[in-house]
Amino acid sequence: MLTPPTDGSPRAGAPTAGSPSPSPAPSRRTVLGAIAATAATAPGLLALGSPASAAPAADPLPGGGDLGPQVIVFDPSTPGIQAKLDEIFKQQESAQFGTGRYAFLFKPGTYNGLNAQLGFYTSIAGLGLSPDDTSINGDVTVDAGWFNGNATQNFWRSAENLALTPVNGTNRWAVAQAAPFRRMHVRGGLNLAPNGFGWASGGYIADSRIDGTVGPYSQQQWYTRDSSVGGWTNAVWNMVFSGVEGAPAQSFPNPPYTTLDTTPVSREKPFLYLDGADYKVFLPEKRTDARGTTWGSGTPRGTSLALTQFYVAKPGVSAATLNAALDQGLNLLLTPGIYHLDAAVEVKRANAVVLGLGYATLIPDNGVTAVKVADVDGVRLAGFLIDAGAVNSQTLLEVGPSGASADHSANPVTVQDVFVRIGGAGPGKATTSIVVNSRHTIIDHTWVWRADHGDGVGWETNRADYGVRVNGDDVLATGLFVEHFNKYDVYWAGQRGRTIFYQNEKAYDAPNQAAVQDGNVKGFAAYKVADSVTTHEGWGLGSYCNYTADNTIRQDHGFAAPNTSGVKFHDLLVVSLGGQGQYEHVINDIGAATSGTTTVPSTVVSYP
Repeated sequence: MLTPPTDGSPRAGAPTAGSPSPSPAPSRRTVLGAIAATAATAPGLLALGSPASAAPAADPLPGGGDLGPQVIVFDPSTPGIQAKLDEIFKQQESAQFGTGRYAFLFKPGTYNGLNAQLGFYTSIAGLGLSPDDTSINGDVTVDAGWFNGNATQNFWRSAENLALTPVNGTNRWAVAQAAPFRRMHVRGGLNLAPNGFGWASGGYIADSRIDGTVGPYSQQQWYTRDSSVGGWTNAVWNMVFSGVEGAPAQSFPNPPYTTLDTTPVSREKPFLYLDGADYKVFLPEKRTDARGTTWGSGTPRGTSLALTQFYVAKPGVSAATLNAALDQGLNLLLTPGIYHLDAAVEVKRANAVVLGLGYATLIPDNGVTAVKVADVDGVRLAGFLIDAGAVNSQTLLEVGPSGASADHSANPVTVQDVFVRIGGAGPGKATTSIVVNSRHTIIDHTWVWRADHGDGVGWETNRADYGVRVNGDDVLATGLFVEHFNKYDVYWAGQRGRTIFYQNEKAYDAPNQAAVQDGNVKGFAAYKVADSVTTHEGWGLGSYCNYTADNTIRQDHGFAAPNTSGVKFHDLLVVSLGGQGQYEHVINDIGAATSGTTTVPSTVVSYP
């Protein structure tokens, strides 16, 4: 995502804390010039298949076991909770590309006087069946002091399954991409901007209840799904709601609210909880035309799996052992850490669960694919990061083989909080990050990112042509963030696809116009629906360009789609960030061109 101004200075003219109803600054990490305000090492880092790796264990592999040293479990009587939270935060606050991975788990009960500040690769979660089982009289905070008040790089952290009573009445959650806020109950308000209302670029809320008002302020875009809010104030470019009680009315583009009464299909992310003294994983059931939380009126609906039905993986385990566990009938619980893979993790069994804790990170070596899913029902992938390896992988995640055609409408595959990164932590390459071939798959919140900053970054250094390619029919994406790919960020060839909320930036580092020429078309579309598609629909989609290597680059359009009555889009926008490149149209040849340096979106309310 966005990088700071090249001189590292904070944004000039930001409103001071306490300013009444500030007018947000819709800025991005590398926008040059003023933008109008009107609009630490984890243990066990081993290469799988190396001499340090253990040989695959003979069957049967054990289920269950301890969660490892990077999962830190508290109960209300635990001494020194605040000191431990502060210790990990100090280590992780600015460790954007570090190797530390942590999960804080709170047993049911009441905790007083805590402020859990979350840094990179840190997750916090309650261990109750309902968020209200685990109450913190205090805050779970994300702010941007480490980055001069700029929140646009507050990636890779999460909060889940807790009830908060904020000390001053409002909890601060100033995040960017890959920072989900799931299954949370805030007994007060929620502020999505950093202290001082600096730059912010998020974000995602699901299955949560905020009793007070949500104030996004300087947040440029946000997606909220199947939740309840006491109110919502302010918008910059693109605020999207589906199935949210208390959401503002549809009003795009002024203010830019896109509001769907329900979410057509949803199934919440699996989560770890305690049943007495026993760990279990809860698997929420599928909902259609969903609205509001799953937990507001008693015990959530779904099924549970005992931890003994999971192979509890630790860094250093081999891909062969992970596959043996799956083949044996176990599910996978990936404890925090970094896992090098010398072969794909192959999920062949219906209803298998692969759940990561603390941003467990899979790195495919020697050009392999990290995860492959067979064309089977009900697989759940959740809560992990795939980091491309130095040798080019053709794909990083494959949902279904090529040609998959089985009907999964009753029990779809879900991909939730599975994030992909190419470069940044070091050289990485992948031709396509995610390929979805299985029908009815639900992609529920992903950030697929070809890095624009960090190590191993350059037009060819971290080459990645495509972010997400959808070939399967009837696929639904809720909360799709895909950025900076060398060609198409999203290419959708399946029939009857649907996307609710899309956020994109084109690649900053394109060296010239020729490098992004798509035949006779200037610039690869951020979201391309294949010419063969006859039915497709999208709501609340935005694309931004920031061509810092050559600001004369032009995009004919941000979105490309067949001109047919069955292909429909609602509430589209394109933005030129400070005049670093321009769009000629929004979708196909429709919509006004962006111009100048004012960073004012060009919008299309309805297509065709």
